[in-house]
Amino acid sequence: MTLKMILLCFSHCIDAIISISTNCIIGLCFREEACVLVHGSEGTDTTLIVTALAQVILDPDCRTVSGFQALIEREWIQAGHPFHLRCAQAAYSHSRLKHEAPVFLLFMDCCWQLERQFPFSMEFNEHFLSSLIQNAYASEYGTFLCNSEKERCLYAVREKTHSLWCWMNHPSERRQFLNPLYERNPLVIWPSVEPQSVQLWTGFFLHWILPTDHITCAQAQIWRLVNFTVASCKDAEAAEHGLLCVDLPHSAVNSRRGNMPESKAPAPVS
Repeated sequence: MTLKMILLCFSHCIDAIISISTNCIIGLCFREEACVLVHGSEGTDTTLIVTALAQVILDPDCRTVSGFQALIEREWIQAGHPFHLRCAQAAYSHSRLKHEAPVFLLFMDCCWQLERQFPFSMEFNEHFLSSLIQNAYASEYGTFLCNSEKERCLYAVREKTHSLWCWMNHPSERRQFLNPLYERNPLVIWPSVEPQSVQLWTGFFLHWILPTDHITCAQAQIWRLVNFTVASCKDAEAAEHGLLCVDLPHSAVNSRRGNMPESKAPAPVS
Protein backbone atom coordinates (compact mmCIF):
# COMPACT_ATOMS: atom_id res chain seq x y z
CA MET A 1 0.00 0.00 0.00
CA THR A 2 1.57 3.31 -1.05
CA LEU A 3 1.98 6.31 1.22
CA LYS A 4 -0.18 8.37 -1.14
CA MET A 5 -3.07 5.94 -0.74
CA ILE A 6 -2.72 5.98 3.05
CA LEU A 7 -2.79 9.79 3.13
CA LEU A 8 -5.80 9.79 0.82
CA CYS A 9 -7.70 7.39 3.08
CA PHE A 10 -6.73 9.42 6.16
CA SER A 11 -7.90 12.64 4.55
CA HIS A 12 -11.30 11.03 3.89
CA CYS A 13 -11.57 10.20 7.60
CA ILE A 14 -10.81 13.81 8.54
CA ASP A 15 -13.35 15.07 6.01
CA ALA A 16 -15.91 12.67 7.45
CA ILE A 17 -15.35 14.08 10.94
CA ILE A 18 -15.83 17.65 9.70
CA SER A 19 -18.90 16.80 7.67
CA ILE A 20 -20.64 14.83 10.44
CA SER A 21 -19.86 17.58 12.97
CA THR A 22 -21.44 20.17 10.67
CA ASN A 23 -24.56 18.11 10.29
CA CYS A 24 -24.92 17.63 14.03
CA ILE A 25 -25.03 21.42 14.42
CA ILE A 26 -27.65 21.71 11.69
CA GLY A 27 -29.59 18.83 13.22
CA LEU A 28 -29.76 20.72 16.52
CA CYS A 29 -31.22 23.69 14.67
CA PHE A 30 -33.87 21.46 13.11
CA ARG A 31 -34.74 19.96 16.48
CA GLU A 32 -35.26 23.44 17.91
CA GLU A 33 -37.61 24.16 14.96
CA ALA A 34 -35.33 26.91 13.70
CA CYS A 35 -34.99 27.91 10.06
CA VAL A 36 -31.68 26.86 8.54
CA LEU A 37 -30.03 28.32 5.46
CA VAL A 38 -27.28 26.21 3.90
CA HIS A 39 -25.17 28.29 1.54
CA GLY A 40 -22.30 27.22 -0.69
CA SER A 41 -20.36 28.67 -3.59
CA GLU A 42 -22.49 26.91 -6.21
CA GLY A 43 -24.69 24.71 -4.06
CA THR A 44 -23.87 21.53 -5.96
CA ASP A 45 -21.05 19.99 -3.89
CA THR A 46 -20.47 20.33 -0.15
CA THR A 47 -23.86 21.97 0.26
CA LEU A 48 -25.46 18.73 -0.92
CA ILE A 49 -23.44 16.75 1.60
CA VAL A 50 -24.73 18.90 4.45
CA THR A 51 -28.39 18.87 3.39
CA ALA A 52 -28.47 15.17 2.49
CA LEU A 53 -26.60 13.95 5.56
CA ALA A 54 -28.79 16.04 7.86
CA GLN A 55 -31.87 14.29 6.46
CA VAL A 56 -30.32 10.86 7.01
CA ILE A 57 -29.63 11.77 10.63
CA LEU A 58 -33.08 13.27 11.26
CA ASP A 59 -35.53 11.35 9.06
CA PRO A 60 -35.97 7.56 9.51
CA ASP A 61 -37.52 7.31 6.04
CA CYS A 62 -34.20 8.39 4.51
CA ARG A 63 -32.55 5.43 6.23
CA THR A 64 -34.55 2.92 4.18
CA VAL A 65 -33.51 1.67 0.75
CA SER A 66 -36.31 3.41 -1.13
CA GLY A 67 -36.00 6.57 0.98
CA PHE A 68 -32.25 6.76 0.46
CA GLN A 69 -32.68 6.31 -3.29
CA ALA A 70 -35.23 9.13 -3.31
CA LEU A 71 -32.82 11.26 -1.29
CA ILE A 72 -30.01 10.80 -3.83
CA GLU A 73 -32.38 11.43 -6.71
CA ARG A 74 -33.68 14.63 -5.10
CA GLU A 75 -30.64 16.08 -3.33
CA TRP A 76 -27.89 15.01 -5.73
CA ILE A 77 -29.14 14.17 -9.22
CA GLN A 78 -31.96 16.70 -9.60
CA ALA A 79 -30.08 19.31 -7.56
CA GLY A 80 -27.38 19.36 -10.21
CA HIS A 81 -24.31 17.68 -8.78
CA PRO A 82 -21.87 17.47 -11.76
CA PHE A 83 -21.23 13.73 -11.70
CA HIS A 84 -19.53 13.76 -15.10
CA LEU A 85 -16.94 16.30 -13.94
CA ARG A 86 -16.47 15.11 -10.36
CA CYS A 87 -16.33 11.39 -11.21
CA ALA A 88 -14.37 11.61 -14.46
CA GLN A 89 -11.90 8.89 -13.43
CA ALA A 90 -11.99 5.87 -11.17
CA ALA A 91 -11.98 6.51 -7.44
CA TYR A 92 -8.75 4.51 -7.18
CA SER A 93 -6.92 6.63 -9.77
CA HIS A 94 -3.78 8.46 -8.62
CA SER A 95 -4.17 11.33 -11.10
CA ARG A 96 -6.74 14.08 -10.68
CA LEU A 97 -8.30 16.31 -13.31
CA LYS A 98 -9.04 19.97 -12.69
CA HIS A 99 -12.72 19.62 -11.78
CA GLU A 100 -12.54 16.14 -10.29
CA ALA A 101 -13.36 15.73 -6.58
CA PRO A 102 -14.67 12.80 -4.52
CA VAL A 103 -17.65 14.74 -3.14
CA PHE A 104 -20.18 11.95 -3.58
CA LEU A 105 -17.66 9.47 -2.19
CA LEU A 106 -17.33 11.63 0.93
CA PHE A 107 -21.10 11.55 1.43
CA MET A 108 -21.11 7.75 1.09
CA ASP A 109 -18.25 7.54 3.59
CA CYS A 110 -20.25 9.60 6.09
CA CYS A 111 -23.26 7.33 5.61
CA TRP A 112 -21.05 4.30 6.23
CA GLN A 113 -19.83 5.90 9.48
CA LEU A 114 -23.48 6.26 10.52
CA GLU A 115 -24.21 2.69 9.53
CA ARG A 116 -21.29 1.43 11.60
CA GLN A 117 -22.34 3.42 14.67
CA PHE A 118 -26.03 2.52 14.29
CA PRO A 119 -26.03 -1.00 12.80
CA PHE A 120 -29.76 -1.56 13.43
CA SER A 121 -31.07 1.77 12.09
CA MET A 122 -30.11 1.45 8.40
CA GLU A 123 -32.13 -0.80 6.10
CA PHE A 124 -29.27 -0.91 3.56
CA ASN A 125 -25.82 -2.40 4.04
CA GLU A 126 -22.24 -1.58 3.11
CA HIS A 127 -22.53 -3.29 -0.27
CA PHE A 128 -25.37 -0.92 -1.16
CA LEU A 129 -23.21 2.15 -0.51
CA SER A 130 -20.17 0.81 -2.36
CA SER A 131 -22.36 -0.16 -5.34
CA LEU A 132 -23.64 3.41 -5.57
CA ILE A 133 -20.09 4.75 -5.64
CA GLN A 134 -19.01 2.29 -8.30
CA ASN A 135 -22.00 3.17 -10.48
CA ALA A 136 -21.30 6.88 -10.03
CA TYR A 137 -17.84 6.38 -11.57
CA ALA A 138 -18.62 3.66 -14.13
CA SER A 139 -22.07 2.26 -14.73
CA GLU A 140 -24.21 0.34 -17.18
CA TYR A 141 -27.12 2.59 -16.25
CA GLY A 142 -27.89 6.23 -16.95
CA THR A 143 -28.81 7.40 -13.45
CA PHE A 144 -25.53 9.24 -12.80
CA LEU A 145 -24.82 10.44 -16.33
CA CYS A 146 -24.26 14.12 -17.21
CA ASN A 147 -23.73 17.15 -14.98
CA SER A 148 -27.24 18.52 -14.60
CA GLU A 149 -30.90 17.86 -15.21
CA LYS A 150 -30.72 20.13 -18.24
CA GLU A 151 -28.10 17.92 -19.88
CA ARG A 152 -30.05 14.77 -19.09
CA CYS A 153 -33.14 16.21 -20.76
CA LEU A 154 -31.09 17.48 -23.71
CA TYR A 155 -29.59 14.05 -24.40
CA ALA A 156 -32.78 12.15 -23.45
CA VAL A 157 -30.87 10.05 -20.94
CA ARG A 158 -33.96 8.63 -19.23
CA GLU A 159 -35.46 7.57 -22.55
CA LYS A 160 -32.27 5.97 -23.91
CA THR A 161 -30.88 4.30 -20.77
CA HIS A 162 -32.08 2.12 -17.92
CA SER A 163 -32.40 3.26 -14.32
CA LEU A 164 -30.07 1.96 -11.64
CA TRP A 165 -32.95 1.98 -9.14
CA CYS A 166 -34.95 -0.49 -11.24
CA TRP A 167 -32.09 -2.97 -11.09
CA MET A 168 -31.48 -2.48 -7.36
CA ASN A 169 -35.18 -2.81 -6.50
CA HIS A 170 -35.69 -5.97 -8.54
CA PRO A 171 -36.68 -8.83 -6.19
CA SER A 172 -33.78 -10.98 -7.38
CA GLU A 173 -31.23 -8.25 -6.58
CA ARG A 174 -32.73 -6.28 -3.70
CA ARG A 175 -31.85 -8.71 -0.92
CA GLN A 176 -28.09 -8.36 -1.41
CA PHE A 177 -28.39 -4.66 -0.45
CA LEU A 178 -30.47 -5.21 2.72
CA ASN A 179 -29.32 -5.17 6.32
CA PRO A 180 -30.67 -8.31 8.03
CA LEU A 181 -30.47 -6.63 11.47
CA TYR A 182 -32.55 -3.59 10.48
CA GLU A 183 -35.28 -2.37 12.82
CA ARG A 184 -36.99 0.91 12.11
CA ASN A 185 -35.75 3.59 14.50
CA PRO A 186 -38.03 6.66 14.61
CA LEU A 187 -35.52 8.62 16.70
CA VAL A 188 -32.84 11.01 15.52
CA ILE A 189 -29.45 9.26 15.35
CA TRP A 190 -26.73 11.47 16.77
CA PRO A 191 -23.33 10.14 15.68
CA SER A 192 -20.18 10.40 17.72
CA VAL A 193 -17.70 12.74 16.05
CA GLU A 194 -14.73 11.95 18.27
CA PRO A 195 -11.62 11.07 16.23
CA GLN A 196 -11.52 7.55 17.65
CA SER A 197 -15.13 6.99 16.57
CA VAL A 198 -14.44 7.60 12.87
CA GLN A 199 -12.75 4.64 11.18
CA LEU A 200 -11.30 3.93 7.77
CA TRP A 201 -13.81 2.34 5.40
CA THR A 202 -11.70 -0.71 4.69
CA GLY A 203 -14.50 -2.44 2.81
CA PHE A 204 -14.17 0.16 0.07
CA PHE A 205 -10.71 1.74 0.20
CA LEU A 206 -8.94 -1.58 0.85
CA HIS A 207 -11.35 -3.73 -1.11
CA TRP A 208 -8.64 -5.09 -3.42
CA ILE A 209 -6.11 -5.63 -0.62
CA LEU A 210 -7.94 -7.23 2.31
CA PRO A 211 -9.82 -10.54 1.91
CA THR A 212 -13.61 -10.31 2.28
CA ASP A 213 -14.61 -13.97 2.23
CA HIS A 214 -15.11 -14.05 5.99
CA ILE A 215 -17.46 -11.06 5.79
CA THR A 216 -19.53 -12.75 3.09
CA CYS A 217 -19.77 -15.94 5.14
CA ALA A 218 -20.74 -14.00 8.27
CA GLN A 219 -23.49 -12.12 6.42
CA ALA A 220 -24.84 -15.38 4.98
CA GLN A 221 -24.90 -16.90 8.47
CA ILE A 222 -26.74 -13.84 9.84
CA TRP A 223 -29.35 -14.17 7.09
CA ARG A 224 -29.84 -17.85 7.93
CA LEU A 225 -30.34 -17.03 11.61
CA VAL A 226 -32.76 -14.22 10.80
CA ASN A 227 -34.77 -16.40 8.43
CA PHE A 228 -34.87 -19.22 11.01
CA THR A 229 -36.04 -16.82 13.72
CA VAL A 230 -38.75 -15.35 11.50
CA ALA A 231 -39.94 -18.81 10.43
CA SER A 232 -40.03 -20.00 14.06
CA CYS A 233 -42.08 -16.97 15.11
CA LYS A 234 -44.53 -17.54 12.27
CA ASP A 235 -44.89 -21.22 13.17
CA ALA A 236 -45.49 -20.33 16.82
CA GLU A 237 -48.11 -17.74 15.89
CA ALA A 238 -49.81 -20.18 13.53
CA ALA A 239 -49.89 -22.89 16.21
CA GLU A 240 -51.26 -20.48 18.81
CA HIS A 241 -53.88 -19.21 16.39
CA GLY A 242 -54.88 -22.79 15.56
CA LEU A 243 -55.36 -23.67 19.24
CA LEU A 244 -57.46 -20.60 19.92
CA CYS A 245 -59.63 -20.96 16.82
CA VAL A 246 -60.39 -24.69 16.84
CA ASP A 247 -63.76 -25.22 15.17
CA LEU A 248 -65.24 -28.54 16.28
CA PRO A 249 -67.73 -30.32 13.99
CA HIS A 250 -71.40 -29.91 14.85
CA SER A 251 -71.82 -33.64 15.54
CA ALA A 252 -68.89 -33.67 17.91
CA VAL A 253 -70.36 -30.75 19.83
CA ASN A 254 -73.74 -32.50 20.12
CA SER A 255 -72.14 -35.77 21.25
CA ARG A 256 -70.21 -33.95 23.94
CA ARG A 257 -73.37 -32.23 25.11
CA GLY A 258 -75.22 -35.57 25.19
CA ASN A 259 -72.59 -37.13 27.43
CA MET A 260 -72.70 -34.26 29.89
CA PRO A 261 -75.00 -34.68 32.94
CA GLU A 262 -78.06 -32.50 32.90
CA SER A 263 -78.24 -29.71 35.41
CA LYS A 264 -81.19 -29.85 37.79
CA ALA A 265 -82.91 -27.03 39.58
CA PRO A 266 -82.39 -27.04 43.33
CA ALA A 267 -85.12 -28.64 45.37
CA PRO A 268 -87.46 -26.18 47.11
CA VAL A 269 -86.77 -25.62 50.77
CA SER A 270 -89.69 -26.69 52.94
